[in-house]
Amino acid sequence: MAVQSQIGDRLLTVEEAAERMRTKPRFIRRLIAERRIAFVKLGRHVRIAEADIAAFIKAGRIDAIDTPETWPARKRSA
Repeated sequence: MAVQSQIGDRLLTVEEAAERMRTKPRFIRRLIAERRIAFVKLGRHVRIAEADIAAFIKAGRIDAIDTPETWPARKRSA
């Protein structure tokens, strides 16, 4: 069950965060252990804000190349 934080953002459990990101809870726990995603400690419980999940996903986004002029040069075999 998700909890509402004081700033209005939902706090998700590790399992809920994993479901949201379509991964396994082990991956979320690794992100937390490596401090690669922000989290909140509530006693011994760990929660992740929805905004922090969105920020993590956005930070990993790689935009598509839209024009041939910006494509990287490819090596040609002789």
